[in-house]
Amino acid sequence: MNNNFKWLVFSVLFGGVIISCQNNTESRKVEAVSSEQLANEINKSLPASSTEKEHPGKAVYNKYCLTCHQADGSGVPDMHPPLGPGSWVGKEPQELIAIMMKGLSGQIEVNGKIYKNFMPSHAQLTDDEIADVLSYIRTSFGNNFDPVTTEIVRKIRSGR
Repeated sequence: MNNNFKWLVFSVLFGGVIISCQNNTESRKVEAVSSEQLANEINKSLPASSTEKEHPGKAVYNKYCLTCHQADGSGVPDMHPPLGPGSWVGKEPQELIAIMMKGLSGQIEVNGKIYKNFMPSHAQLTDDEIADVLSYIRTSFGNNFDPVTTEIVRKIRSGR
C-alpha cells in the first residue's frame, strides 16, 4: 500500500505541474520584434568594448605613452605635459613624428606651464605604430586634428 500511496502523490503533483504549465503558456503573448530592435537590445547588454572598435593607436599609447601622459592625456603636473587642446598635439605632423623618433629634452612650455623632463626616442616603433599612436592622440583627449599617415612617417624617417 505504501507504493500505491507514493504513486498517488506523484500523479497528483505531476498533474498539477502540467495544468500549471498550460495555464502559463495560454496567458502569455509574444510580440514580433524586428531584427534591428533585436540587434539594439543585444548591443545594449554588451560591454562598450565589444560594440565599439578600439583605435589601433590606443594599444601603442597604452604601452609607450600612458605612464607619462596618463590614460586621459592629462600628463603629470610639473613633470610630463598634457596632450589635450592647446598642447603640442596640434603642431604639424612632421614635428610630432620627429619628436617620436628623436625624443625631446630641455625646457618646453605647454599651456603656459614649463616642463623639463626628458622624453625618450621611440624610433623602435614601426611607421604604422607611430602613425597610429599620433593619430590616436590627435583625435583623443579633446583634440580634433587630422590623422597622421604611415606615408608621412616613412618619408620623415627616410629623410626625404
